[in-house]
Amino acid sequence: MARKDETGRWGEREAEKHLKKKGYRILGRRVRIAGRDEIDLVARDRDVLIFVEVKTRASERYGRPIAAVDRHKRQVTSRAAMRYIRKLKDPDVLFRFDVVEVVGTPDSPETVVRHVEEAYPLDRRYMI
Repeated sequence: MARKDETGRWGEREAEKHLKKKGYRILGRRVRIAGRDEIDLVARDRDVLIFVEVKTRASERYGRPIAAVDRHKRQVTSRAAMRYIRKLKDPDVLFRFDVVEVVGTPDSPETVVRHVEEAYPLDRRYMI
């Protein structure tokens, strides 16, 4: 049986493969911002910058993985995204927050991957 952190990394790789199949370009993995905030994946789909939260669960016995993206996680991701955008040479960019749900384990015979586009808005405390 895989450990939780191994399963999480595996889920991130599965999410990345899924996004690449859809034509997304991956700009970063486990992107650390200011030492404390982390964005699982940063991607680009044409002219849109996408901040991706990946949630991996072995099963959906206790609900969908997206349910774990609570208010606190959305605030942290919003803060990290704004810090990331400030570092860009052209900070006037379209962006959104997506969630990729991965249900399964590295050794399970079947894996379900769901991409939820525009899963949540920018937290209002970071709006300009």
